[in-house]
Amino acid sequence: MTKIAIIQESPVLLDRKKTIEKAVQLIEQAVSAGAGLVVFPEAYISGYPAWIWRLRPGSDWGESEELHARLVDSSVDIEAGDLKPLCESAKHNKITIVCGLNERDDALSRSTIYNTVVIIGADGNILNRHRKLMPTNPERMVWGFGDGSGLNVVDTPAGRIGTLLCWENYMPLARYALYSQAVEFYVAPTYDSGDDWLGTMRHIAREGRCWVICSGVALENSDIPDDFPCREALYPASEVWINPGDSAVIAPGGEMIAGPMRREKGILYADADSKRVYISKRDLDVTGHYSRPDIFSLDVDTQSQSPVRFKK
Repeated sequence: MTKIAIIQESPVLLDRKKTIEKAVQLIEQAVSAGAGLVVFPEAYISGYPAWIWRLRPGSDWGESEELHARLVDSSVDIEAGDLKPLCESAKHNKITIVCGLNERDDALSRSTIYNTVVIIGADGNILNRHRKLMPTNPERMVWGFGDGSGLNVVDTPAGRIGTLLCWENYMPLARYALYSQAVEFYVAPTYDSGDDWLGTMRHIAREGRCWVICSGVALENSDIPDDFPCREALYPASEVWINPGDSAVIAPGGEMIAGPMRREKGILYADADSKRVYISKRDLDVTGHYSRPDIFSLDVDTQSQSPVRFKK
């Protein structure tokens, strides 16, 4: 049995150091309640760029540039050790952490940002880094495209964990790639919310016969910094909630056992048994006895993609 803790709290928007410090404090709180798997929302470090849905592409150029510069500065360089405090916390507490973040490319241009989710194991090592395959609509002005190198399901003391971000969960073949690796805990950090979205989460639990952990972004007007460009125009004081969260835990087969946690901040807990995954596949196993490989097949390229290769 694994106790899941979904952290539905706001980051310290556009401040990497303070957001990571807050994350470590929240991890300690979850551990004190007995959690073995702690999950943060999409782009938690250092905040989902919600302004892209409100600025006018091509018109609000100055504001977009200023905000993008701040987002780059607050993004995570994994190779530089920016996630060390989270890794140390995972190792110290012997827990598994799943965290969404804005990741700054460290290898080529050092300027592109990716919408990334990492799985940190109980030994403090990063077990998987997945970059969002297809940023949605205006997100493409912020994040680069990921590749298949992070479409992995990894073993942890909590169970076998795989992740897809937000609208990646609408991509049937991406889901199938995780199902085919015997995912037990399917983690979906997201900015989306509402009944339609939660219906998708329940469908995935029915389709994949796995636990679905939906980790939503909770953001209030008070979370927007005072020096945020065009603050009042983009986020008028009358708008209290910018995004409601809607975190939830759904059992194999589609039963919602925790949440949705709507317009509320805090930690959502649930107990989950990975054995329930295999029992639920008795009548439907989409990558097993229900797969029909004589008719359908899927090839997944898991190589890291790069525009340049240096030969010695």
